[in-house]
Amino acid sequence: MTVKHYFWIILITFLFGSAYPVQKIIFNESVPPILMGALRMLIVFICLIPFWKFKIPKRKYWFPLLGFAIFMGVGTNFFMNLSIYNANIVSPTIIGSQLAIPFGILFSSIFLGENVSFKKWFFILTSFFGIILISFDPELKNEKVALLLISFMAFFYGGSQVFSRYLKDLNVTQTNAFMGLTGFIILILISILFEGNLYTNIININFNSWILIMHSAVLVSIIGHMSLFYLYKLYPVKKVFPFYALFPVFGIMQTIIIFKEMPTLIILIGGIIVIMSIYYLNKLD
Repeated sequence: MTVKHYFWIILITFLFGSAYPVQKIIFNESVPPILMGALRMLIVFICLIPFWKFKIPKRKYWFPLLGFAIFMGVGTNFFMNLSIYNANIVSPTIIGSQLAIPFGILFSSIFLGENVSFKKWFFILTSFFGIILISFDPELKNEKVALLLISFMAFFYGGSQVFSRYLKDLNVTQTNAFMGLTGFIILILISILFEGNLYTNIININFNSWILIMHSAVLVSIIGHMSLFYLYKLYPVKKVFPFYALFPVFGIMQTIIIFKEMPTLIILIGGIIVIMSIYYLNKLD
């Protein structure tokens, strides 16, 4: 990998890590979490319209495309936002999101028949152990709901990766544009049902929050993920994916700077267990 691409992958993981503290700032400004997810998906869709051109894929792609859109555009957004919204301390949710990798491997084994070696099973179990250890931290007694919600987010993200395997022949911009449209429609309906008056909620969003929502949609969802797909075309997955373990490191660093959060000893130990487990799971691929 060239020096330029090493720098690029580090920047991508930095952007991924920024998603959690940035969204917490948005929610602290009284932006409803489900509405925020809907607006994020709407911006993704609008930005990708020129690349989509409303082409209808072959029928064999319809079910996996809808599954990917619901699991990634709806489920992942829904539970991630609710988790961050309910979290008083952000760093455990960042660590918990890493369960998406072992969930993805488990689902690939069950639904795609992919072989899971003994080493992979070991690191899958240690990653879950790290999260369980964190959940027993006495300092996090009020964070149980947030940790449960982020586990659901990881479940949906892992499931979306199974659907994405069936979509590898489709243009990634078209796939993500459809995800954005589907995510927006479903999340905005849920927001209308459970978060009060939609018009009032939208006009109450201040300028700074709109900038941060744009950050989440454009920098993280579009530029971050598209850049990652670009690097996958240049290098083997095993060279790129281990860098994914840097994402929670950058995320926790940013929460320390922004919110003055200092992780407890149990969070640090559990976090190291999870991050190292994810690193070796990725490296084994």
